Amino acid sequence: MITAGTMRLTDLLVRAADHWPNQPALTCDSGTLTWAQLSDRVHRLASVLRAAGVGRGDRVAWLGFNGRRGVECYYAPLLLGAASVPLNFRLAEAELLSAVQVSEPKVLIADAEHAGIARTLTEQSGIQLCLTAEYEDRVTQAPPLSAAEAAPGANDDMAMLLFTGGTTGQAKGVMLSHANLYVNAMGTAMGFAVPFARHEAHLMTGPLFHTAAGGRVWMSSLMGTHLVMMAKFDVENLMTLVTDHRVSLLQLVPTMLAMILDHPKREAFDLSCLRILTYGASPMPPDMMRRAMQAFPGIKFGQAYGMTEAAPIVTVLDANDHEGEAPHLTSVGRPVPYDDVRILDAADKELPHGQVGEVCLRGPNVMLGYWRDDATTATAMRGGWYHTGDTGFMDGEGYIYLTGRMTDMIITGGENVYPIEVENAVDSHPSVDEVAVIGLPDPKWGERVHAVVRLKGRAGVNDIIEHCQGLIAGYKCPKSVSFLDGPFPLTAVNKIDKKALREMFMPRRR
Repeated sequence: MITAGTMRLTDLLVRAADHWPNQPALTCDSGTLTWAQLSDRVHRLASVLRAAGVGRGDRVAWLGFNGRRGVECYYAPLLLGAASVPLNFRLAEAELLSAVQVSEPKVLIADAEHAGIARTLTEQSGIQLCLTAEYEDRVTQAPPLSAAEAAPGANDDMAMLLFTGGTTGQAKGVMLSHANLYVNAMGTAMGFAVPFARHEAHLMTGPLFHTAAGGRVWMSSLMGTHLVMMAKFDVENLMTLVTDHRVSLLQLVPTMLAMILDHPKREAFDLSCLRILTYGASPMPPDMMRRAMQAFPGIKFGQAYGMTEAAPIVTVLDANDHEGEAPHLTSVGRPVPYDDVRILDAADKELPHGQVGEVCLRGPNVMLGYWRDDATTATAMRGGWYHTGDTGFMDGEGYIYLTGRMTDMIITGGENVYPIEVENAVDSHPSVDEVAVIGLPDPKWGERVHAVVRLKGRAGVNDIIEHCQGLIAGYKCPKSVSFLDGPFPLTAVNKIDKKALREMFMPRRR
């Protein structure tokens, strides 16, 4: 029941089931559920978790591809005052084990494709219950959790714990509250200057362990949209789903849009139902944006910039900003109404318009903090402002333009890669003396991970790349390697000069 003063995410599901019981809520590989059916399954899963001892303050982890189980694992723990922990299935086993050991989930739920690694994680940690093949039987046979048994807690309780890479190579657990995610859901629904209509189909392409994708789960129950998702991204399957379900809202990263535009069979699909395309993770190259506008003249476009710590949206370049001359197309837009965004210098003093500094913000969408890491939280939140680590400037109209990343983070295919993680993996090769990892432009992925290596023994490009596989996730592994015979270029404080390295190995235009 929704009561005054609460902003709990489970209230959205209960309301949707009450208001639109027979409308489609979720379509995935296992079929379509109405809002009533989804709510019923969520409450049955909550009964299973309650019987396993899950209660307020506990964690329930999910490992798997997009699908029914993942969405159910978003909601069910929250009915008991627990938090959902979506795990990144792209991580290596050692990375997943680290995330599990840090978050200490009481229950781990996995799909069939990840049952083996789920059992391994359970054996090597304190997980009390692992549900894989038996999941469906346990859920369908359990009674729905009653209103008297539900104990969803307060709106400032942690609802999700999501892991994001760190500049030190150690993943950080971002704690997001019900209120953080509720506010973002409202901002997503209203922020693109094109209102999302109730009951229209909405195709989510990103994985559920990302807030950009996961936030659409909460938004769909807020607005009553029909959420369509793929287990894994496939461009032809995407166009099939758009055609079959008459999808009107599509969420992409620029890499995915490029695949659609370049697909030889695109004209064979009826994509005329699309009316809104939102994108994020990295800015859209202007040439690609122009191609997309020509290919889909009836579509409204919107870009969102953000990060996990902001649940995630911070700024929006809305549909109006993409029309006409579109002078701000290279920006990431203006702050959402509930965020105060400022550009601060090294002393945390606000800079005037046009001057480059660190992008910082405060607002009700900003995280509770980093899981069991008060020191890192205090540094990131100093002065009451969340320090993003991104550099940029604000113009006189309030548009934010990014100029770089203080952490040298690489964004490849919409995934964040922190160089230190890759450098640690490469450096463990016995023939490597010194390594620096940088991002280089890539026509398909936006950026590719490039390792610059100085050897003390014999090794080739494939040796370095293959050595990293199994140590870190595949998308983090170097896609290319260069070797230096002499010393690395250094900055004035004797650190490896990565700006100089990028200039040395930047592809030259012909």
